[in-house]
Amino acid sequence: MEGRAVARYKRAAANLGAWLCFEDEAGQSLRPPKGRTWGRRGKTPVVAVAAKNSGRISIAGLIAVKPGCLPRLMYRIRVHHGRKAEKKGFTEVDYAALFDAAHQQLGGPIVVVWDNLNTHSSARMNALIASRAWLSVYRLPTYAPELNPAEAVWSHMKRSLNNLAVRTVDQLAALAKTRLKRMQYRPALIAGFMAKTGLDFQPL
Repeated sequence: MEGRAVARYKRAAANLGAWLCFEDEAGQSLRPPKGRTWGRRGKTPVVAVAAKNSGRISIAGLIAVKPGCLPRLMYRIRVHHGRKAEKKGFTEVDYAALFDAAHQQLGGPIVVVWDNLNTHSSARMNALIASRAWLSVYRLPTYAPELNPAEAVWSHMKRSLNNLAVRTVDQLAALAKTRLKRMQYRPALIAGFMAKTGLDFQPL
């Protein structure tokens, strides 16, 4: 699987001297993930939250890898307050803005690898990609989240939200940013996310 799915991405990135970037999205409502905590024997601790129709956050992020450089994590957060006509997810323009920011921060061409979400393969997205000479995009095999190290970012972030209750979606967004920013300053953790995929990220 690694040979078929990743070898061509690595080869393209190496030939271009580019960063290899794995992109993925996640969402979180005010209902916190379930987790373990301490409590009196026989009395399960329960924290009531009002999560119905109270909005949610969407996060798009990418892990950037390049031989000889520390891995990088970049992200964007969109807050949904549950208002009418409010966009509930990332649009093609939002993804293009994320790639533009990554291009500026990384200082070179990028090769993006992502899944087969409809927005990723739309005509508008293809046009935005084609207009950026420094950007190459490849798609992961269908139903292969285990090959994307960015998946582990969301799992780690959500575990850190266990047993935390916030009152507003804006507070949730601020908390998510804090958790993600901490990860940005821990390249060894990001390298761990990459190792979890079992893939070899060194150039061929």
